[in-house]
Amino acid sequence: MQPELVLPLFLTSTPAIPSWWQAVILGFIQGVTEFLPISSIAHLRIIPAFLGWPDFGVSFSAVIQLGSLVALLWYFRRDLQQVGLGFVQAVRKRQWQSLPARVLLGIGVGTLPLLLAGGVIKYTVGSPPRSLLVIAAALIGLGIVLGWAERVGSRTRGMADIRVKDGFWVGCAQAVALIPGVSRSGATLTGGLLLGFDRPAAARFSFLLGIPALFLAGIVEFVTEIQFTTESLVSVVWGTLSAFIFSYLAIDFLLKFLQHHSTRIFIIYRIVLGVIIIIGWAWGYWR
Repeated sequence: MQPELVLPLFLTSTPAIPSWWQAVILGFIQGVTEFLPISSIAHLRIIPAFLGWPDFGVSFSAVIQLGSLVALLWYFRRDLQQVGLGFVQAVRKRQWQSLPARVLLGIGVGTLPLLLAGGVIKYTVGSPPRSLLVIAAALIGLGIVLGWAERVGSRTRGMADIRVKDGFWVGCAQAVALIPGVSRSGATLTGGLLLGFDRPAAARFSFLLGIPALFLAGIVEFVTEIQFTTESLVSVVWGTLSAFIFSYLAIDFLLKFLQHHSTRIFIIYRIVLGVIIIIGWAWGYWR
């Protein structure tokens, strides 16, 4: 039912612009799934296909991520203030081993793999394939790897133990999430667990590392792809507002959930959903 090749949203060659109420639903999907390790891109592709909607493309989902970014900045505003002020002091006193310096430098270094991989993809193939089979394989694959990380991770390290090189390795995991269905939060959470972080610390650093990633994804698509019309502007506003509200709730939920629970429920969900997609594709229900 869905074409394999999807033109960028808001170009004059495609009419695929969501209505305001579709944008609200897509914002809800974006907000809930952006920070849970279940892949926002997968759900923004799957649920419209299930509802018989067109694939609104990577551009719309990337732009409404700015709502998720604002939610992230607001939720961690005190943390970011402390890290920023601490980093300034670290620079003045040349205390590069202080926690604020390690966190901020880790975020900076961790963003480099994403920039490199994203740039290569952007200027070669344009965007990663959004085929449902690719998404299904990524859902199942990352689910298995996350389960392995839960099993072998020592979970003995907290945020106070973070090192700059940890940022690089978690950033490499984040770059893998450019494959639709992998999940940026899922990949970075997996990377943190494999490095020995406990679940809350792995999730917290995953969220902080997501700030430049969400900013870059949203701004690049906003500047390069969108051609504003009244209809597209209304859709973006409603989608972004919805994404902001539900992203904030999802961040709060996951941080509290991981204090007392493993990621098992998300692992099971990913694998089951991937299998359902494959079955639906094989039966010709969606393409």
